[in-house]
Amino acid sequence: MLAVWLFSAPVFADDMVDTHLLFDFTSGRSDSWSVVNDGVMGGRSKGYFQIERGVLRFSGTLVTRGGGFTSVRTFQSFDLAGFEGLELKVRGNGRSFEVEVNDGQRVGWRGVSRRAPFETQSDWQTVRVPFSALRATIFGRRVDAPPVDLSEIERIGFYILDGRDGPFELEVEFIRAYRAQ
Repeated sequence: MLAVWLFSAPVFADDMVDTHLLFDFTSGRSDSWSVVNDGVMGGRSKGYFQIERGVLRFSGTLVTRGGGFTSVRTFQSFDLAGFEGLELKVRGNGRSFEVEVNDGQRVGWRGVSRRAPFETQSDWQTVRVPFSALRATIFGRRVDAPPVDLSEIERIGFYILDGRDGPFELEVEFIRAYRAQ
Protein backbone atom coordinates (compact mmCIF):
# COMPACT_ATOMS: atom_id res chain seq x y z
CA MET A 1 0.00 0.00 0.00
CA LEU A 2 1.36 3.42 -0.95
CA ALA A 3 1.31 5.87 1.94
CA VAL A 4 0.52 9.52 1.34
CA TRP A 5 2.04 12.11 3.67
CA LEU A 6 0.83 15.54 4.61
CA PHE A 7 2.51 17.36 7.48
CA SER A 8 3.72 13.94 8.75
CA ALA A 9 0.16 12.61 9.12
CA PRO A 10 -0.48 9.47 7.04
CA VAL A 11 -3.32 9.36 4.56
CA PHE A 12 -3.66 6.35 2.33
CA ALA A 13 -3.82 6.34 -1.44
CA ASP A 14 -6.82 4.03 -1.46
CA ASP A 15 -8.99 6.84 -0.01
CA MET A 16 -11.88 7.41 -2.39
CA VAL A 17 -10.95 10.61 -4.19
CA ASP A 18 -11.70 12.13 -7.55
CA THR A 19 -8.74 13.88 -9.21
CA HIS A 20 -8.29 16.30 -12.08
CA LEU A 21 -4.86 16.42 -13.74
CA LEU A 22 -3.34 19.91 -13.93
CA PHE A 23 0.26 19.02 -14.96
CA ASP A 24 2.04 15.77 -15.75
CA PHE A 25 5.14 17.20 -17.49
CA THR A 26 5.21 14.47 -20.15
CA SER A 27 5.27 16.97 -23.01
CA GLY A 28 8.66 18.24 -21.82
CA ARG A 29 7.58 21.82 -22.56
CA SER A 30 8.91 24.35 -20.08
CA ASP A 31 7.79 27.60 -21.66
CA SER A 32 5.04 28.26 -19.10
CA TRP A 33 7.31 27.82 -16.04
CA SER A 34 9.82 30.35 -14.68
CA VAL A 35 12.08 30.85 -11.66
CA VAL A 36 12.05 33.80 -9.28
CA ASN A 37 15.07 34.01 -6.97
CA ASP A 38 15.52 36.26 -3.95
CA GLY A 39 17.83 38.50 -5.99
CA VAL A 40 14.72 40.62 -6.53
CA MET A 41 15.28 41.74 -2.90
CA GLY A 42 19.06 41.56 -2.72
CA GLY A 43 19.44 37.85 -1.91
CA ARG A 44 21.91 35.36 -3.36
CA SER A 45 19.87 32.15 -3.64
CA LYS A 46 19.91 30.43 -7.01
CA GLY A 47 17.17 28.17 -8.29
CA TYR A 48 16.94 26.44 -11.66
CA PHE A 49 14.43 24.16 -13.29
CA GLN A 50 14.20 21.74 -16.16
CA ILE A 51 11.52 19.44 -17.46
CA GLU A 52 12.64 16.13 -18.89
CA ARG A 53 11.44 12.53 -18.93
CA GLY A 54 8.08 13.60 -17.50
CA VAL A 55 9.50 15.31 -14.41
CA LEU A 56 9.85 18.95 -13.34
CA ARG A 57 13.17 19.26 -11.49
CA PHE A 58 13.67 22.38 -9.34
CA SER A 59 17.14 22.61 -7.80
CA GLY A 60 19.78 25.04 -6.67
CA THR A 61 21.25 26.58 -3.54
CA LEU A 62 19.43 28.48 -0.83
CA VAL A 63 21.28 31.37 0.87
CA THR A 64 19.41 32.77 3.86
CA ARG A 65 21.51 35.91 4.27
CA GLY A 66 19.85 38.76 2.38
CA GLY A 67 16.79 36.88 1.18
CA GLY A 68 16.33 33.18 1.69
CA PHE A 69 13.96 31.97 -1.00
CA THR A 70 13.68 30.78 -4.56
CA SER A 71 10.63 29.59 -6.48
CA VAL A 72 9.42 28.04 -9.70
CA ARG A 73 5.94 28.91 -10.96
CA THR A 74 3.58 28.92 -13.87
CA PHE A 75 1.02 31.53 -14.82
CA GLN A 76 -1.96 29.51 -15.98
CA SER A 77 -5.64 29.88 -15.14
CA PHE A 78 -7.61 27.12 -13.43
CA ASP A 79 -11.10 26.82 -12.02
CA LEU A 80 -10.61 24.61 -8.97
CA ALA A 81 -13.98 25.35 -7.35
CA GLY A 82 -15.36 22.19 -5.77
CA PHE A 83 -11.92 20.65 -5.20
CA GLU A 84 -10.43 20.19 -1.71
CA GLY A 85 -6.74 20.54 -2.47
CA LEU A 86 -3.74 19.60 -4.57
CA GLU A 87 -2.23 16.14 -4.91
CA LEU A 88 1.48 16.13 -5.80
CA LYS A 89 3.78 13.26 -6.70
CA VAL A 90 7.17 14.45 -5.44
CA ARG A 91 10.58 13.47 -4.21
CA GLY A 92 13.41 15.59 -2.90
CA ASN A 93 16.45 15.78 -0.70
CA GLY A 94 14.61 15.80 2.63
CA ARG A 95 13.93 19.54 2.71
CA SER A 96 10.64 21.31 3.29
CA PHE A 97 9.02 23.07 0.32
CA GLU A 98 5.82 25.06 -0.08
CA VAL A 99 3.20 24.86 -2.78
CA GLU A 100 1.61 28.14 -3.83
CA VAL A 101 -1.88 28.70 -5.21
CA ASN A 102 -2.51 32.28 -6.27
CA ASP A 103 -5.88 33.81 -7.17
CA GLY A 104 -4.63 37.33 -7.88
CA GLN A 105 -6.16 38.91 -4.77
CA ARG A 106 -4.51 41.98 -3.33
CA VAL A 107 -4.43 43.65 0.05
CA GLY A 108 -3.83 47.29 -0.70
CA TRP A 109 -1.52 47.34 -3.70
CA ARG A 110 0.36 44.13 -2.78
CA GLY A 111 -0.43 40.68 -4.08
CA VAL A 112 -1.39 37.99 -1.58
CA SER A 113 0.57 34.73 -1.71
CA ARG A 114 -1.17 31.58 -0.43
CA ARG A 115 1.17 28.74 0.43
CA ALA A 116 1.30 25.55 2.47
CA PRO A 117 4.37 23.45 3.38
CA PHE A 118 5.13 19.82 2.55
CA GLU A 119 8.09 17.61 3.31
CA THR A 120 10.17 15.60 0.84
CA GLN A 121 12.12 12.38 0.98
CA SER A 122 14.39 10.54 -1.46
CA ASP A 123 11.61 8.13 -2.57
CA TRP A 124 8.61 9.18 -4.65
CA GLN A 125 5.59 10.00 -2.51
CA THR A 126 2.13 11.37 -3.15
CA VAL A 127 1.34 14.38 -0.97
CA ARG A 128 -2.09 15.93 -0.51
CA VAL A 129 -2.19 19.60 0.44
CA PRO A 130 -5.71 20.76 1.34
CA PHE A 131 -6.65 24.27 0.29
CA SER A 132 -7.69 24.84 3.92
CA ALA A 133 -3.96 24.59 4.86
CA LEU A 134 -3.01 27.57 2.67
CA ARG A 135 -1.97 30.64 4.61
CA ALA A 136 -2.19 34.15 3.21
CA THR A 137 1.04 36.17 3.30
CA ILE A 138 2.63 39.23 1.75
CA PHE A 139 6.43 39.08 1.59
CA GLY A 140 6.33 36.15 4.04
CA ARG A 141 4.21 37.89 6.69
CA ARG A 142 0.73 36.63 7.47
CA VAL A 143 -2.13 38.94 6.51
CA ASP A 144 -5.88 38.95 6.87
CA ALA A 145 -7.26 38.32 3.41
CA PRO A 146 -10.52 36.99 2.00
CA PRO A 147 -10.60 33.21 1.44
CA VAL A 148 -8.85 31.98 -1.70
CA ASP A 149 -11.15 32.15 -4.75
CA LEU A 150 -10.68 28.68 -6.21
CA SER A 151 -12.55 29.60 -9.39
CA GLU A 152 -9.92 32.25 -10.20
CA ILE A 153 -6.56 30.50 -9.79
CA GLU A 154 -3.96 32.16 -12.00
CA ARG A 155 -0.68 30.77 -10.70
CA ILE A 156 0.66 27.56 -9.16
CA GLY A 157 4.22 27.16 -7.97
CA PHE A 158 6.76 25.79 -5.52
CA TYR A 159 8.95 27.67 -3.04
CA ILE A 160 11.87 26.75 -0.86
CA LEU A 161 12.30 29.05 2.12
CA ASP A 162 12.97 26.61 4.95
CA GLY A 163 15.65 28.77 6.60
CA ARG A 164 18.54 26.36 5.85
CA ASP A 165 21.49 27.31 3.67
CA GLY A 166 22.61 24.78 1.11
CA PRO A 167 21.63 22.72 -1.91
CA PHE A 168 18.06 21.65 -2.56
CA GLU A 169 16.22 19.49 -5.08
CA LEU A 170 12.54 18.91 -5.72
CA GLU A 171 11.18 16.66 -8.45
CA VAL A 172 7.50 16.75 -9.40
CA GLU A 173 5.88 14.08 -11.57
CA PHE A 174 2.33 15.47 -11.48
CA ILE A 175 0.04 18.06 -9.95
CA ARG A 176 -3.65 17.21 -9.60
CA ALA A 177 -6.65 18.79 -7.91
CA TYR A 178 -8.53 16.34 -5.66
CA ARG A 179 -11.89 15.99 -3.91
CA ALA A 180 -13.52 13.23 -1.90
CA GLN A 181 -16.06 11.11 -3.75
